[in-house]
Amino acid sequence: MSSRQKSWRKRTSAILTFMSVGIAAAGCNGDGGENTDRLSSLEPPQAKVIPEQLKTHGHTRIDNYYWLNQRENPEVIAYLEAENTYTSALMNHTESLQEELFAEIKGRIKQTDLSVPEMRGSHFYYTRTVAGQDYPIYARKKGSLDADEEVLLDVNAMAEGHNFYNAFPSISSNENLMAYADDTRGRRIYTIRFKNLITGQQFPETISNTSGNMVWAEDNQTLFYAKRDPETLRSFQIYRHAMGTDPVKDVLIFEEEDEEFSSRVWKTKSKEYIVISSSHTMMDEHRFVDAASPMNSFQLFIKRVRGHEHRIDHIGDHFYVLTNLGNAKNFQLMRAPVTQTETDHWEPVIAHRDDVFLEGFELFRDHLVVSERKNGLIEFRVRPWNGDEHYIEFEDAAYATRVTANPEFDTPILRFSYTSLAAPQAIYDYDMNNRERTLLKQEEVLGGYHAGDYIVERLYAPARDGAAQIPISMIYRKDLAKDGTNPLLLYAYGSYGASMDANFSSTRISLLDRGFIYAIAHIRGGQEMGRGWYEDGKMFNKKNTFTDYIDTAEFLIEKSYTTPDKLFARGGSAGGLLMGAVTNMRPDLFHGVIANVPFVDVVTTMLDESIPLTTFEFDEWGNPADLESYRYMLSYSPYDQLEAKDYPNLLVTTGLHDSQVQYWEPAKWVAKIRSLKTDSNRLLLKTHMDAGHGGGSGRDRRYQELAFEFAFLLDLLEDRSVTNREK
Repeated sequence: MSSRQKSWRKRTSAILTFMSVGIAAAGCNGDGGENTDRLSSLEPPQAKVIPEQLKTHGHTRIDNYYWLNQRENPEVIAYLEAENTYTSALMNHTESLQEELFAEIKGRIKQTDLSVPEMRGSHFYYTRTVAGQDYPIYARKKGSLDADEEVLLDVNAMAEGHNFYNAFPSISSNENLMAYADDTRGRRIYTIRFKNLITGQQFPETISNTSGNMVWAEDNQTLFYAKRDPETLRSFQIYRHAMGTDPVKDVLIFEEEDEEFSSRVWKTKSKEYIVISSSHTMMDEHRFVDAASPMNSFQLFIKRVRGHEHRIDHIGDHFYVLTNLGNAKNFQLMRAPVTQTETDHWEPVIAHRDDVFLEGFELFRDHLVVSERKNGLIEFRVRPWNGDEHYIEFEDAAYATRVTANPEFDTPILRFSYTSLAAPQAIYDYDMNNRERTLLKQEEVLGGYHAGDYIVERLYAPARDGAAQIPISMIYRKDLAKDGTNPLLLYAYGSYGASMDANFSSTRISLLDRGFIYAIAHIRGGQEMGRGWYEDGKMFNKKNTFTDYIDTAEFLIEKSYTTPDKLFARGGSAGGLLMGAVTNMRPDLFHGVIANVPFVDVVTTMLDESIPLTTFEFDEWGNPADLESYRYMLSYSPYDQLEAKDYPNLLVTTGLHDSQVQYWEPAKWVAKIRSLKTDSNRLLLKTHMDAGHGGGSGRDRRYQELAFEFAFLLDLLEDRSVTNREK
């Protein structure tokens, strides 16, 4: 038991004191001044103050809400439920708006739909959804799309009786056996089960406490899978299971002892090798075994070296390696003989370039496809093993494209997706020989949506340090006047080198058609502009992420897209850290902020190695056990940097079973803001008591959560007396 888990048990006299919540008043539906009076009569919950001294490097921090970190403490649950009650009461008058938004969002989405089938082996595999049902159905057809359907998993039936449910299958190469993993809490801890697809028999063995990562060997009797550490949830063990045997007898094949690494198992596209990959923020290590001989020992590809990141795949006599070896910051592609994988034997395939980030590659019998990012946008480079190469290029100002599932090796067809802020996602098959693309399916948006009614722009905001031009992707209605009076929702993430591309979302139409501009700030900490863009927004450069976002907001105001009283911010997880930092730095710049599952208690979390994700993120944020890192992280940690001043209107969401950002971070953050803020703006905490990092399961619930958030934004615009609502 960690010190966190012990602390509340010592405080037997600690009792929460909540100020009353005016539930009765919340039932009224007045308007104007009556509505304002009703809202101002609601008193928010006040968490008990129990000072905890946190001493590090001779420095003492006082955390008055440290006790909230006990998920099993009934007083903690009572506090979270009180916050939920308060949030519901304060938003009660928007119920009709929420219902309207929910109906719009759901009404644009085709409820009965089918994914593009993928040919794997002798079957077409696909998922489908049915009107009135929340979950997908996994199915297949043998040989032809006209064949009878075989349902593999009906997740709707499986989810009955569960408030949260997620499941997905893995099919053996001979297509006779299915392993499937399910999670009933949202904590991403999966149980693996088995079914014979020929007889329909459910096998008795089950494997618990897994990450859901699993792969079949080519003997069609052996499954490799990853297990999680029960406390940190780190995926650190790879086991081998033989069908028909007790999982207690499963063999531990690999254990990652370094707590800064996590591990997974997968199969090369050629299906010739099973690979165990162990990864860290700044390095990787791989082991492989013949997929047809799973009882053999795994062979080390190359030994891990700090700073060497690489990914591998296989074709013929070679492994292909996407690597940053040799100061290739933007990565290069090399190949290694299967029999001699040491770096001395590597040969160059595609060289490193300073202005192009090599993001990924796909192997085919006759072609190599490389995903390259230039000026923040992806292009596909198609290189025949024998012949002239060419690019698949796209014309939109801002878009998103990616290579999708391409399980077949012996084909000239590349399948990829394409979307922009205005264009719904389309799936294409591209013939790499004749250079022709075939549209297989485009997301259907119901309700009369026309992409031509909207304008997509790509702008660049100057960063204050003079070292960068920050890309901005944005969309708004064609008939909107850029006169500075428009509400604008600015989204960003800015961590882990994750690139936030300009994807379409039909849900945004509800904001766009009400006069909103939607913008994405491609700030440093992502990887949109290459590896250097990421490195300039991590570790001791992390504050660039926050100032880039602020500089983007100021640029949009300067260019008359919006004003501070109509500018809204949104980010989640590490993007929630961004929300916390910028509201501390420039609270005057935003009228409202939505922080989803925000990572805001940076120093305390990164000092506790028992918390999931902590140890293998030291090279993203820093290790506060180091004094210099401690001081830098403390200087921006949103929770630690709160002070007595005005803050914008805030909606904060979390999940009680979140495995990535523990619920207590946003809960503590909200409690501390309440105790310090000098304004009367709204401060709402909404905790999903039966969900994790991704929110509730089931598509209707996801639509409802979005409708709630949109109603929060729109209500702030409708009622300008909001500043008098909360005491």
